[in-house]
Amino acid sequence: MDDPQNENLPASISQKPAQGGMDQGRMVSIPEQDGCLDSVQLDRLEHEFRTWATDTPRTDVRLSRQRILIIFLLIRYTGAKLNEILALNPFSSIDLNHQVVDFSPGDGQSSTEPRQVRISTALAAELKEMFNNPLLSTFLEKQFNIDPGFVRRKFYERAQSLGFPKHLGGPEMIRKARAVELMQRNMPMPAVQTMLGHSTINLTSRYVSFSKDDIATVTKLFIEREASRKTSARNSFYGKIKKLQKGDIQTQIALTTAGGDTIEAVITNSSVERLALKEGRLIMAEVKAPLVCLYCGKQEPKCTAENRFLGVIEQINAGKINTEYTIRINDGTTICAIVSTQSSRWLGLGIGDWVWAAFSCFAVVLNVD
Repeated sequence: MDDPQNENLPASISQKPAQGGMDQGRMVSIPEQDGCLDSVQLDRLEHEFRTWATDTPRTDVRLSRQRILIIFLLIRYTGAKLNEILALNPFSSIDLNHQVVDFSPGDGQSSTEPRQVRISTALAAELKEMFNNPLLSTFLEKQFNIDPGFVRRKFYERAQSLGFPKHLGGPEMIRKARAVELMQRNMPMPAVQTMLGHSTINLTSRYVSFSKDDIATVTKLFIEREASRKTSARNSFYGKIKKLQKGDIQTQIALTTAGGDTIEAVITNSSVERLALKEGRLIMAEVKAPLVCLYCGKQEPKCTAENRFLGVIEQINAGKINTEYTIRINDGTTICAIVSTQSSRWLGLGIGDWVWAAFSCFAVVLNVD
């Protein structure tokens, strides 16, 4: 059975009230590792589908498998429900030139929120090449008119072939895994909700400066950046410039994130001109994990770092030399920090502890791509 239509978040993402100094927002709890497939496992499953789709000498079987592959890719990258995918017309609902999938029910009876979901340039190009195959194109003339039970069985089989629990490979769990993946990669909450077709978007007072067009722009930037994976920075924030204060050599910039936080950055005046920055422009701020400092406890630290965020440690990866911390802050965004393992022992932090993650305005890199 597909997910409930009136869900506010996928079942694998639960929300709970913030505590202590985080009462201005909410914490978003990401499920345990075995709650759904992680990004690496999703990539392995995708590779399995691709291999399986071509691993047969029979043309009719190959065409049938390619159709299942397309269904998997659409769920994997749009987060749509299985019934939404099966209702699509591959040739009229998927605009490969504009890279959008139109989930607008034609009968007017569906309770699902009509929406258009963007896909990456790379995925659009791949689908276009597949649809240009005359044999597959003819095969898809009957659209995705397939028994949902048959699709689920094929999904289960591919998951089991990798040794994954059967249920984690189901279409509904792939959708939930995609939602978790987007949240873990710091896609703003309203963008995730819009993409998944939630009927009630969490546009609280913290999001009032972000219009639907802004959310669509952020989603486009995120999807393309995710597909290209061109940056090594672990921390990325999408925001809108609210203030520029120009000095003799450098400019101080304050931007408001989709979660309502403020991030300050200082860049040269020439960079401001080159990037054509101005108030109201959407931009992405990046910070490398080694440049993030950690301070124990809920009390705000007295330090010179302009950017300070209170959060809870969600994950710790300890190595011989360095230790990586993942901190989830009030709007569900994560911040990654890397410290020396010696410093980690001195801090004595554990999962669930409250910390402040802080970084200087000079550690922030702005990107308009």
